[in-house]
Amino acid sequence: MIIRQARLEDAPAIAAITNAIIRDTLVTFTTVERGADAIAADIEARGNSYLVAEQDGQVVGFATYGPFRAGPGYARCAEHTIQLAPAGRGHGAGRALMSALERVARRAGIHVLIAGISSTNPAAIEFHSAIGFRQVGRMPEVGRKWDQWLDLVLMQKIIDPQ
Repeated sequence: MIIRQARLEDAPAIAAITNAIIRDTLVTFTTVERGADAIAADIEARGNSYLVAEQDGQVVGFATYGPFRAGPGYARCAEHTIQLAPAGRGHGAGRALMSALERVARRAGIHVLIAGISSTNPAAIEFHSAIGFRQVGRMPEVGRKWDQWLDLVLMQKIIDPQ
């Protein structure tokens, strides 16, 4: 397993991972699939804060972070996304991606990472708990997908205690 900075040529593989999750699950409340061009623009904009997990030459997952909220008071707080293809699950890719992403975020001066997780995804809640995130809130019925109201679980980890 190799964890590395995402490259523009990874965009189609990342699109395939995220679009399957958008299309087939309630893990994200998003309903609009993303094209490789939009993902390539994100990779370019986020630079070293966009990572991929590569296994046997294939991208099997990605993690990135961006601003949690606008304004200077939130500048050291970021919200992250991590998604894995089925081939990337159960092999340590998630832990390796998050460990690397935390290192990148710390170097960038990020103090807190936030996870916004669909309540329909208990595996993600367990995963984040196992790597040191703690649940700090639950927002009932803030998402809607497939004619269902969905809760958002908020988790956070202080990655730079200074």
